Amino acid sequence: MGLQPYKCIIFDFDGVILDSMSIRDKGFKEVLSNFDDDSVDRLLKYHRKNAGLSRYNKFRYFYENILNKPVTEEMINDLAERFSKIMKEILTDEKLLIQDSILFIKKYYQQIPMYIASGSDQKELRYLCEKLGIDKYFVEIYGSPTSKQDLIKKIIEKNKFDADEVLMIGDAHNDREAAQANGVIFYGYNNEELRGNDVLYVDSFKELENMLELKSS
Repeated sequence: MGLQPYKCIIFDFDGVILDSMSIRDKGFKEVLSNFDDDSVDRLLKYHRKNAGLSRYNKFRYFYENILNKPVTEEMINDLAERFSKIMKEILTDEKLLIQDSILFIKKYYQQIPMYIASGSDQKELRYLCEKLGIDKYFVEIYGSPTSKQDLIKKIIEKNKFDADEVLMIGDAHNDREAAQANGVIFYGYNNEELRGNDVLYVDSFKELENMLELKSS
């Protein structure tokens, strides 16, 4: 095997493993169909700008910062459950898998332990990964409502990794912030807004493969 500077790789899910962002948009629109279009459009802009945040945060933001109304945990959980039901019906299409990352994962998961830390609901995330046939490639699959920052911390502490031996790959500024908060190396992917500004960035997983000098077993 070639050089392996990392003890594990943590992947974001939406936009890195699954091309799901436009479908998430549809989910928010459907769940919030009783609200005015302008408010929903503002939520969608926030959602796209903060792709790494959980839906729980986004629904709270919708009420407190867009509608300027109080919201209970029960209301948020109800919206999240309705959203999840829609996602489970749509996101099990294997055509949505991003082949660039999937081929890398299949090729190297036996060499480097791989994890998912996502803003998506954990139960939904595990359901989708099982239905898509990719759950077997990951040691653990983690999601919200636990924050991504805490999920990364959990992976590090549970496995007694040194932070600088862990690599996080994501497509959102929130992913970068969660990684940096834990002292983890971050690589941006599939989002031009991440390119530059002292962010390590890869255009393809083949590029990452070459950078890490990996060799298939």
